Amino acid sequence: MIKISTAEKIIFVFLLFVAAMLLMRIAYANNFRYIFLMWNLFLAWVPFQISLVISSAKKPNRWMKYFLLAAWLLFFPNALYIITDLLHLGNGDNKVPLWFDVILLFTSSIASLVMAFVSLYNVELFLRNNLKAKHINKLIVGCLFLGSFGVYLGRFLRWNSWDIVANPVSLLFEVAIRFSNPLVHYRTWAVTLLLTCLFSLLYYAAKQLPVLLEEKKLRID
Repeated sequence: MIKISTAEKIIFVFLLFVAAMLLMRIAYANNFRYIFLMWNLFLAWVPFQISLVISSAKKPNRWMKYFLLAAWLLFFPNALYIITDLLHLGNGDNKVPLWFDVILLFTSSIASLVMAFVSLYNVELFLRNNLKAKHINKLIVGCLFLGSFGVYLGRFLRWNSWDIVANPVSLLFEVAIRFSNPLVHYRTWAVTLLLTCLFSLLYYAAKQLPVLLEEKKLRID
């Protein structure tokens, strides 16, 4: 019997809710304007599933370990990306109330961030079992930084994760010129650093929620 984790159940409910809202929107407006959200959520689901493989691997060999972590990091920006879909608000048709689209995009963003942070936590647990504790927080922030940079590449430069295979030379050139000329490409690093700060705050706040709830419970008892 397949055991489904609490995180998977929560994510499944979120996805059902988004799918239901999309169906209502399609029926009401007679268009498919936000149907791309399902594809983006699928892309966010990929690193979440990879992280489950990483966390469940008992004793993976070295190369498998590196391959899984590289694959996770490659797709990880997709799980952070949907928050930028909020830019689409107000650019749609007038058939659907704005409040409906706000809830739809906000829910999609939350679902994606849940998948992102659960997958990051799975990777963090894996790293804690294989590396010294003093390096973990730096590596996690580094993952969020690279993920934020990936969000910038996707949102503003329109690159995709599979371009690392389909068009690696052009992609690496775009990345290289931004690292070699940071002042010229200041917007790249402004967006990347702001997103890194935002995602770091959200991730570490989410990790503290169980502690805060436990403290509240102890005070009540």
